[in-house]
Amino acid sequence: MEFIFLLTMFVVPIIASITLINGFGDIFGNMPTDIWIKMGLTSFLWGIGVMMWSKAINHIGLSLGFSLFIGTIILVGSLLPYIEEGLPATNVLTTILIGLAVVLVGVFANGKAGLLREKDEANSSEKKEKKGSMLTGILIAIIGGLLATGFSYANAAGRPYLHEACQAAGNAEWITAVAVMFPIFISGGIVMTAYFLWQLSQKKAWGEFKTPAFSKNFMLILIMAVFHYAASALFAFAAFKLGESGNTVGYAIFNTSCVVTAILSGIITKEWIKASGKAKSFLYFGLVCMVVGIVIVAYGNGIS
Repeated sequence: MEFIFLLTMFVVPIIASITLINGFGDIFGNMPTDIWIKMGLTSFLWGIGVMMWSKAINHIGLSLGFSLFIGTIILVGSLLPYIEEGLPATNVLTTILIGLAVVLVGVFANGKAGLLREKDEANSSEKKEKKGSMLTGILIAIIGGLLATGFSYANAAGRPYLHEACQAAGNAEWITAVAVMFPIFISGGIVMTAYFLWQLSQKKAWGEFKTPAFSKNFMLILIMAVFHYAASALFAFAAFKLGESGNTVGYAIFNTSCVVTAILSGIITKEWIKASGKAKSFLYFGLVCMVVGIVIVAYGNGIS
């Protein structure tokens, strides 16, 4: 886990930024202090939010924890860019809000399906997983989701300057997405790295890195880190190409697509094979709602 964050938050972003961005030093060296503060602080909060989500799972399980966390992110994170960009026309905003509401119905239907599946699997197994306080877990998931929306705000706050600076340095349009991700990942990585260093020391687990499979694991983690960074950068570029409400629409579509992909992967890998018919009904209903919701959100962006 520690290597995942080290490679994802530092190694890959630093190498990609220095290699791909013409005028890297000048662009970030001349970036106004207020933008550094906005991006750095909100990205730092994003890192804390991700850590809190992992803690919420210990209390309320993966299904409910993920649904509350990602639901908060989609609702709040999709609206945060309007703080920087201003509200769109009423018909556009109304349509986007309707789409987000449909997406949220789907996310929580998925959470209900997950809870039913966990119950089904617990009933068929003698081993009961001990969890913590439900109320504590719910609060941690929601607060973590609120903090994690810092990713969305940091993108909206930093892109205008970074786009202009990258263009002035002769970079292609898509390079702006790489530039935006650099301060976000570095700032978020600071809190994540500090947390895992503390965890390793507390659990005295430093010696567990010595394993015959270290080289293989390292390469697999590196590949995953590259794809994770590429996905985030693609979101930033897509948000720019989507136009006036691109940050809102792009963020909603990006996160909803992540959930839909996870659900489809679970179905393909037979993760739901032991789930009851009721659990699967909630799952499929949630999947349909999320797809319909992002279509409505995309339509709202189109009429702008």
